[in-house]
Amino acid sequence: MAGDASATRRRLLDAAAAEFATYGIAGARVDRIAAAARSNKAQIYHYYGSKDGLFEAVFDELVVETVANAPIDAHDLPEYAGRLFDGYAADPTTVRLATWYRLEHPSGEPPATVTRSMRHKIDAIARAQADGVLPTRFTAAELLALVLNTACLWAAAGPELTAHVDDVTTARRRQVVVDAVRLLLAD
Repeated sequence: MAGDASATRRRLLDAAAAEFATYGIAGARVDRIAAAARSNKAQIYHYYGSKDGLFEAVFDELVVETVANAPIDAHDLPEYAGRLFDGYAADPTTVRLATWYRLEHPSGEPPATVTRSMRHKIDAIARAQADGVLPTRFTAAELLALVLNTACLWAAAGPELTAHVDDVTTARRRQVVVDAVRLLLAD
């Protein structure tokens, strides 16, 4: 029985991630999520309380997976940006979910998982700055923002740009990200 519940929650999270990435939070429909998960709407409300609760569970899982797959190394921010790029290139859902989150939650308290993750990264960068490993012309938070946004540069690019760079290989795009972050850190 517990295995069935776990499998149902997994299917709901997977279906919800696809639905939210495609339609956003407001546009997502719990009936489509339930159908795609081979479940029902009652299960969504039972496990997650609401559509927003389901999105938060999806987003929390996304943050945990991103941190696990691309842990910060404040002593090598260019390669950290490269690992983030790798994740975004492998699964565009990550950037789409983060974009929808920013669009539909422009203010308010972020999920605790996000707050902890950001605090950890900012603290790691601040320690590296204090140790003289990273420049101090940007605050730790500013530097993190620059690295994160550079890492998702290609994933967030619109068709007005991608139409001109379709022939740029994934390896070259990654190198551009790594080089750009390296240049940010140069004296």
